[in-house]
Amino acid sequence: MKKVLSIAGSDCSGGAGIQADLKTFSVHGVYGMSVIVSVVAENTGRVLGIQDVSPDMIGKQIDAVFEDIEVDAVKVGMLSAPDCMEEVVEKLKYYHPENIVIDPVMYAKNGCPLMEPAAIKTLIGTVIPLADVLTPNIPEAEKITGSRINSVEEMEKAARAIHTIGCKAVVIKGGHAAGNALDVLFDGKEVWHFDTARIDTKNTHGTGCTFSAAVASQLARGMGLREAVQKAKDYVTMALSHSLDIGKGCGPTHHFWHLYQYGLREEREG
Repeated sequence: MKKVLSIAGSDCSGGAGIQADLKTFSVHGVYGMSVIVSVVAENTGRVLGIQDVSPDMIGKQIDAVFEDIEVDAVKVGMLSAPDCMEEVVEKLKYYHPENIVIDPVMYAKNGCPLMEPAAIKTLIGTVIPLADVLTPNIPEAEKITGSRINSVEEMEKAARAIHTIGCKAVVIKGGHAAGNALDVLFDGKEVWHFDTARIDTKNTHGTGCTFSAAVASQLARGMGLREAVQKAKDYVTMALSHSLDIGKGCGPTHHFWHLYQYGLREEREG
């Protein structure tokens, strides 16, 4: 079994962060592990508070995983502060895992900030260059590039600009744009589009976390980049199609819809 590590924040409401990542890993048939960098008190409507784990404890969690278990891919999510970023970067450079997928989480779905403004410089200078795949949404891509994005052409331009920072590939997600949900992948050589009809739902909590975790899972399983992105998009689209109307705000996607609908394979066959 392939093994994937999530380095991210914890979402107590279960729709995003570490919780979403572990659900996504399970669906994709990989063994999920976690390093919690922040404890986030949040629900579908707001963020009540954030308590960062100390850099030393973040490093020890990473050591605990890598000294014992082979890691086939790493998904990096919320990194709220520069000292947290620097610790994660130092450890990833030391262990040098394959398939590092970084989701540069800056805001919760409800708009609450999850990254200190001063940390964006550290994100650009030290974190992004480690990424085999970077998965910003449009607002995050705008923060990274300092440019507005209002068209598919500008998404492509931003992807190329972000690639020059040092990451190997960039997927700019189009969920914040109008019209179809179109994502743009630039792999350093070619631009690819992934286009699906937009799902009419407000329950989109955790979609970015889920997408990046799905990409990491597929890469860990040996899939090529383009196909991994397509499969991840297909999975998120399915989870959105069956999203859960839980809570008073933006509810979560349904990570386990197939399991809830059809049960375990052994049960179906029996």
